[in-house]
Amino acid sequence: MSDEFKSKIQNLKSKIPNAIAIDGPAASGKTTIGRMLADYLNCLFLDTGSMYRATTLAALQNSVPIDDEPAVTTLTEQLDMDIIPVQNENDGRLYTVWLNGRDVTWELRAPAVDRHVSQVSAYKGVRQNLVQRQRSMAQRGRVVMVGRDIGTVVLPDAPVKLYIVASAEERARRRMLERRQRGLDVDHDQILADIIRRDRIDSSREHSPMRPAADALIIDTTGRSPEAVLREILALPAFQPAQARP
Repeated sequence: MSDEFKSKIQNLKSKIPNAIAIDGPAASGKTTIGRMLADYLNCLFLDTGSMYRATTLAALQNSVPIDDEPAVTTLTEQLDMDIIPVQNENDGRLYTVWLNGRDVTWELRAPAVDRHVSQVSAYKGVRQNLVQRQRSMAQRGRVVMVGRDIGTVVLPDAPVKLYIVASAEERARRRMLERRQRGLDVDHDQILADIIRRDRIDSSREHSPMRPAADALIIDTTGRSPEAVLREILALPAFQPAQARP
């Protein structure tokens, strides 16, 4: 990122809204964009998807049947969970997730978690518990919150709402590269099938389905660099000086 662009971002810090809601499907780029935006605007970054992943991981590790909604809900209520900024880690992570006293950041990306997280996140009790936690975390200060129902459910009054999308093929390619960089065996067709399946589950679930808020700006990241997307976001009226607004 150029020094000139960084300077412009620094000048915007005093003008940013208290809450920025970013939603979108898996691997659309919303987490990368959200983390960049939070970093350069000096906001708290909260990836709510990692909380559903942590819940899923806890269920798998504790042999709680994924199909047992009451048991998964009870487990969720008992979890000690937090998301904090990167400290001294240098492994490519965007944040650190603590679960019951353990750093589980990379464990959340295990294929088994991928397969079950949409089912877990569809449970009403799980969502109610985690939404409460997310709203409490948002009280820590100005926040960029990323997920699938932030603009519609978690922070419906957020003054800036973005819905980040990309083609299924593009998202499968990104997920495949991510796993290869971590030394994992990958199968493109399986990853693509999983992404399409997750889209279907997330958008059709009964409680808090994934969809753009009525006042959200939809941004397609297919074939675009994160910096280009960030420039588009920072050009929005909400980030401009009051005297420059029409």
